[in-house]
Amino acid sequence: MFQSHETAKSLTWHAARKSIDGQMSHPADSPSLKLLDDKWPEFGNEPRNLRLALSSDGFNPHSSLSSRYSCWPVILVTYNLPPWLCMKRKFMMLTLLISGPKQPGNDIDVYLEPLIDDLKSLWVGIRGVYDAHNGEYFTLRAALM
Repeated sequence: MFQSHETAKSLTWHAARKSIDGQMSHPADSPSLKLLDDKWPEFGNEPRNLRLALSSDGFNPHSSLSSRYSCWPVILVTYNLPPWLCMKRKFMMLTLLISGPKQPGNDIDVYLEPLIDDLKSLWVGIRGVYDAHNGEYFTLRAALM
């Protein structure tokens, strides 16, 4: 995402924007995002660090009420982006597609283990990421909100 000049610029939108009316109109206004930045200032001081959300919901791909087969997409969304881009399909990352004869239920943690490993490595940081907007390399970190 940082290879594109426009996208890299949009990924720091949340840091430059301040809520004027005191209303929460974007996750950047939320107390949980402020808590993350306050609790880990080395993370919060770098506006390019990604704040991510994880979402999953099941559906029946065969559109038949008698079919027990289900699919569970697991999607990551980047909260750094402005509201008009945050929920665009282009910026939603399909990280997993859990399919099977029944919903994953309590066993979903088994499916999420590779994603959790990737998120742990992103928390530690990925060195040498090029920011096309600023024209420099930095260490990219990410946190799951």
